[in-house]
Amino acid sequence: MEFDYDLFVIGGGSGGVRAARLTAADGKKVAMAEEFRMGGTCVIRGCVPKKLMVFASHHAHGAHDAKDYGWDITLGDFNWSSFQNKLKAELSRLEAIYTRNAGNSGVEILHQRAEIKDAHTVILADGSEKTAKHILVAVGGTPFVPAGIEGIEHVITSNEVFDLPVLPKRILVVGGGYIACEFACIFNGLGSKVTQFYRSEQILRGFDDEARAHISDEIVKQGIDLQLKTDVAKIEKRDGCLHVTSSKGDTIVVDQVLYATGRKPKTEGLGLENANVTVGRSGEIVVDEYSQTNIPSIFAVGDVTNRVQLTPVAIREAVAFHETVFKGNAMKPDHVNIPSAIFTQPEYGAVGMSEEQAAKEGPIEVYAAAFRPMQNSFIEKDEKVLFKLVVCAKTRKVLGCHIIAPHAGEMIQLAGVAVKMGATKEDFDATVAVHPTMAEEIVLMKEPVRSHGG
Repeated sequence: MEFDYDLFVIGGGSGGVRAARLTAADGKKVAMAEEFRMGGTCVIRGCVPKKLMVFASHHAHGAHDAKDYGWDITLGDFNWSSFQNKLKAELSRLEAIYTRNAGNSGVEILHQRAEIKDAHTVILADGSEKTAKHILVAVGGTPFVPAGIEGIEHVITSNEVFDLPVLPKRILVVGGGYIACEFACIFNGLGSKVTQFYRSEQILRGFDDEARAHISDEIVKQGIDLQLKTDVAKIEKRDGCLHVTSSKGDTIVVDQVLYATGRKPKTEGLGLENANVTVGRSGEIVVDEYSQTNIPSIFAVGDVTNRVQLTPVAIREAVAFHETVFKGNAMKPDHVNIPSAIFTQPEYGAVGMSEEQAAKEGPIEVYAAAFRPMQNSFIEKDEKVLFKLVVCAKTRKVLGCHIIAPHAGEMIQLAGVAVKMGATKEDFDATVAVHPTMAEEIVLMKEPVRSHGG
């Protein structure tokens, strides 16, 4: 059978673009359909704009610290419109780079929606049909907002937060995952009065318990009104404000309500049922270890598979897909010991197991230190950092590394190499400390603070 393309990619995010570029560069005929903007969630309304907001939000704290260090500084209000203009220009620049790089590799870019008709055919928004030997779905995810709450139509999500016309003076952030915690810290740093509701007992479910508690304590110190075991019962809009009634019966008045209660795969209306592609309970495309669906010609990578929702993981999955399908080199994406960072203030970097996960696997030792680093103790700033290693008592391998500190994301990338290589606690101990730094603590912790099992 003759096809229009060797590969048709639905979705112009990081995973889809990487697969398309690699395949086109190998001389294959490739097309890509993107209905919104090239770059996907990460570039347009995720990692990149959020991190730029993190940078912006740091400066108020930095100016305050600078005063304590002797600088004569007067800090004015944050200029939201000026920042937005620069942000939009930067995102447009990055989008152009994504588009140009894909085009230069030989990818035909179709700026319209595509849906699946059958195992080898897609239908475009203009009604035309394209056939392909292989179809790759890389449409990512979308924010989840619960239904059934009165006034829920008045809330915003991470999709809309970057386009707010004015910086809210008062904002309620709903959720306790990393996106919610990051935005709570961002708006707090920009000068907004921040309240955060989370229905469970502690934020950042799924991460190390000690680290979760540490971050919770620190963001409360910074002025975030964190209300645990609390949810939204009702939202009323009147007098230009939002009156939010909590599950405890209290009412707060805010300018915006930001829901960050998780993300779901963006598979609705994609036509997967037309090709009988298996979809999971959360709407995710079910794939095997090679990113192949139950239909041999259809594959999926990235957040739409709901495996690991991280941009670098989607890119790794795309590379493995290309190697497997077009190079004849069967490759499974590696989802073990993936470093991650949460850009709260302070940041949290983690790789490997939490203490709780490791304790279920066998006997472990835990090395941890929480302290005020030099730059904080000098100005009597009450913000502590945390360094933590989870070690297998039998093999001595470091099973998990957790860092809560300024620039923890930068540090955990390097620590991730050691954990991925299987470094032992003694390998860490044998490394000379870089003094005076916060990070030296990671090689100076000699006695375990507790043990589990064995």
